[in-house]
Amino acid sequence: MKKGEETKRKLVAATSTLLQRQGFHATGLSDIVAESGAPRGSIYFYFPDGKESLACAALEESGETWREAILAVVGSEPDPAKAIAGVCEFLATSLEASKYQEGCPLATVALEAAGVSELVRKTVARNYTRWTDVIAERLSASGAPDDMAGRLATFVLSTIEGALLLSKVHRSKTPLLDAGAMLGALASGLSRIAPKG
Repeated sequence: MKKGEETKRKLVAATSTLLQRQGFHATGLSDIVAESGAPRGSIYFYFPDGKESLACAALEESGETWREAILAVVGSEPDPAKAIAGVCEFLATSLEASKYQEGCPLATVALEAAGVSELVRKTVARNYTRWTDVIAERLSASGAPDDMAGRLATFVLSTIEGALLLSKVHRSKTPLLDAGAMLGALASGLSRIAPKG
């Protein structure tokens, strides 16, 4: 990797970490410089529009990283109930490993910045849609009626996002694990009543 590409990668990775930990408004350019070790001038060299465009690049990267992690978990488990529980277990373990500092890489920014930056809002929305699509495709493949898979996926993601927040606040894996168990039970019930091909 060329030096310039490495500097840009460090800026995006540092911003992703900081946004996940402390949100958009609490993350200043000086924080990004300190976290990345990159020269301050490199921010505007690679991101001429400044913090907003750098934040969007970081959200895209972290959103894709999480999508790939979700795919890896659900791809290794054919049972949808176990796949959902596995995703919640993965998220709970990751949250605990960060000492409950790093929850969803999109949620904190979505809550505070989506109302003031249309670019940020669109970036967050695009990544949430990608995550929902992964869940909907899996539910559909597991027998959920096609006309319900999208709505069910929105329900699943909304529940997991809420459970992530509760786990972070309570510093406990329990809300995520409980959400996984209940969503898994729902998925099992749906697969039993879904019409056979």
